[in-house]
Amino acid sequence: MREDKGLSEIRNIIARHKLWDLIFMIIGVLALMIAVLTFMALFSHMLIEGLPRLSWDFFTSFPSRRPGSAGILSAWVGTTLVMLVTAVAAVPMGIGAGIYLEEYAPKNLITEIIEINVTNLAGVPSIIYGLLALGLFVHQLGFGQSILSAGLALALLILPVVIVATREAIRAIPVVIREGAYALGATKWQTVSDHLLPYSAAGILTGVIIGLARAIGETAPIITIGALTFIAFLPPSPVQPEFPFLSFEWLMAPFTVMPIQMFNWISRPEEAFQVNAAAAGLVLVVMTLTMNALAIYLRYRMRKNIKW
Repeated sequence: MREDKGLSEIRNIIARHKLWDLIFMIIGVLALMIAVLTFMALFSHMLIEGLPRLSWDFFTSFPSRRPGSAGILSAWVGTTLVMLVTAVAAVPMGIGAGIYLEEYAPKNLITEIIEINVTNLAGVPSIIYGLLALGLFVHQLGFGQSILSAGLALALLILPVVIVATREAIRAIPVVIREGAYALGATKWQTVSDHLLPYSAAGILTGVIIGLARAIGETAPIITIGALTFIAFLPPSPVQPEFPFLSFEWLMAPFTVMPIQMFNWISRPEEAFQVNAAAAGLVLVVMTLTMNALAIYLRYRMRKNIKW
C-alpha cells in the first residue's frame, strides 16, 4: 500500500510539472506571437506605404521642402560613413579588449571591477553616450559636429557589446583546445591567434553585427552632438584622383543620418512626408537585415572551414 501511495504521489508530481511546462510553453508562444505579429503589422504598413515611393530618384536626390522631389542621398551616404567610422573604431578595440580580459588579464579586484563596469555599460541609455561625446569629442578634442564625432560616439555605445560578445565566444571554446596547444609548446599568443580566434570568430562576428545593427538606428547620441536635420550637400569624397588617392576631409564634414531624416519627415504634417519617412524606414530595415544576412553567411562559411 505504501509503495502504491508513493508511486501515486510521484505520478501526481510529474503530472503537475508537465502541466506547468505546458502552461509556460503556451505563455511563451503567445508572447512570441504578439511580438512577431506586432512587427509584421508595423513592417507591412511601412512596406505598403513606402514601397511605391522607392525609386532611383529617391536614392539620388537631396532632401527638399517639396515631398515629391525629396530624397535620402545625404542621409544614406552619411549613415554609411558614420557606420564606417564606428566599425573601424569599435571592432578592433572591442575584440582586443575582450581577448585581454578573457585570456591575459590577472584575476584580481581591479579586473573584476573592470568586468562589472563593462557589463553595466552595455545597458546605459544611449543619450548618456551622446552627452559624453558632446563634451569629449566635440568640445575637448575639437572634432566639432562632424562624422568623426558621430562615429566615435556610436563606437562608445557598441564597445561594451563587442567586448561582452568576444568574451562569451572565447569562453565557449573547450578548455581541451587550450591545453592541447600548450602541451605542444604553443605560446599564449599562438594559442589565441591560431586556435581560439578561429573557433570563436563566428560568435564574435555575431556580437559585432548586433552592435552595428543597434548603432545604425540610434538617434539620441547623433542629435546630441549636432547632426543636421536638413542637409543638401555631400561630404568630400574619401577617394581622390591624385596621389595619395585617399582623403580624410570627410571626417570633419557635417552630416545627417537615416533616423534623423526620418524624424524630420515624420514631424511634418503633410501626408506625403509620412510616405517618405516610411520609404526611408524601409531602406533602413533592409540595410539592417543585409548586415545580419552577411553575418549569417560569414558565420556559416567560418564554421564550414573549421569542420574541414
